Amino acid sequence: MKLLATISQKFLGICVAATIYYSGEAMAANLETITINNVDIPIIYEESSLAPVFDMKLIFQGGGILGTYMATNKAYSSSISELGAALLNEGTKELGSVKFAQKLEEKAIDISVSSGTETLSISLTSLKEDAQDAINFLDSLLKSPNLTENALNNVKQDAISAILQKETDFDEVANDMLKELLFKGTPCAQIPTQSSIKKVTLQDIQSYYKRHIVLNNLTILAGGDMPFEDFKKHITPMLSQFKKGDSYPIQKCNVATTPSTKTIQKPTQQAYISFGSPLSVNDYATENYKMRIAAFVLGAGGFGSRLLEEVRVKKGLAYSAYWRSQNTKSATYALGYLQTKLESKDEAIDIVKNTIKEFVEHGITQKELESAKKFILGSEPLNQEKLSQRLSRAYNAYYHGMPISYNKDELKKIQSVQLQEINDYIKKHDEILHMSFAIVENEK
Repeated sequence: MKLLATISQKFLGICVAATIYYSGEAMAANLETITINNVDIPIIYEESSLAPVFDMKLIFQGGGILGTYMATNKAYSSSISELGAALLNEGTKELGSVKFAQKLEEKAIDISVSSGTETLSISLTSLKEDAQDAINFLDSLLKSPNLTENALNNVKQDAISAILQKETDFDEVANDMLKELLFKGTPCAQIPTQSSIKKVTLQDIQSYYKRHIVLNNLTILAGGDMPFEDFKKHITPMLSQFKKGDSYPIQKCNVATTPSTKTIQKPTQQAYISFGSPLSVNDYATENYKMRIAAFVLGAGGFGSRLLEEVRVKKGLAYSAYWRSQNTKSATYALGYLQTKLESKDEAIDIVKNTIKEFVEHGITQKELESAKKFILGSEPLNQEKLSQRLSRAYNAYYHGMPISYNKDELKKIQSVQLQEINDYIKKHDEILHMSFAIVENEK
């Protein structure tokens, strides 16, 4: 009962803190560095006394699919990075997953690990008073992860179960098919399968940790009710045990420029349609703000966006439809999706093609531009409420080579942009007309 009371008080403190967290002007994040073993580690840090919390994320570039493939050249590299991240969620070898999780719960500490296309990320949150304990728990986890056959088999089984469940999630089936179409022949096309998961060994995971959890790959996001100098004292002992390691520059995955269509039959009463195309974004500073507006008008803005108006409001063919741009170092491309009746599949695809063609040829209207500005600028406070959100915004700017305060400059550009500038930009991107389609329809 005493343990439950302690946990409840901790969580209550977090909940109360969350309600007051954005009651005033947030302090801006700063780009700091800490030198460990002659390696300068970039740290995006925000000190804020709005709530007694501590938040940290370790981002290891190269710890995702691309870096793993670059280092191993193994066809199952996507499964190595996925299982490597999953195994770090299984606690330490000494305590195991259950006891380690109980230790964290006693202090309302959360540690979670994930991997993606480019990075391995380790997130940590706690109350300010437990920050050192939280870092100590993370330190013990990284020193002695649960590298046992039993733990590996558990995460393998979980991963295989997720794949089996996804076989009946036709949204995911269509998305995976589209990924294979757009990135055919590149590491970005890799998707974990039952076969690739079964191939991963403990040696693969050990090598993955040694290779990617290193100083030369590390960027840190952190902040909370703590001066930066105190944070340095907390984090330095753990980081000092990391090796320098090798850096893994992000590979660029070419997006297919020749349109293609792939259809698969499943026992479904609806047609699931994912579509995508190449999208050239070469200069983040001069292009991203214009692409945000263009994407909002075409398909990222929900009700009122072109695609949803044409497909749902005018024709009643789909409950939802979207189009958005993806802008990362590994790939820039456009991505869209809709679900419709089986008998209206071809009509819906034609509407998508015609709507995007009209968009490229004639651009947007002044009314659409003003609506996009109002929404993007008006929703900005909601995107800055949490410390983690602000740190992520700052990191996104840093990731793209911009000052970490760049988001403010971008909002000013959005506010002042003129219609002709946007439409000239849209007309230059006729590459988005070269669309590939992945379709799940009824097997009959």
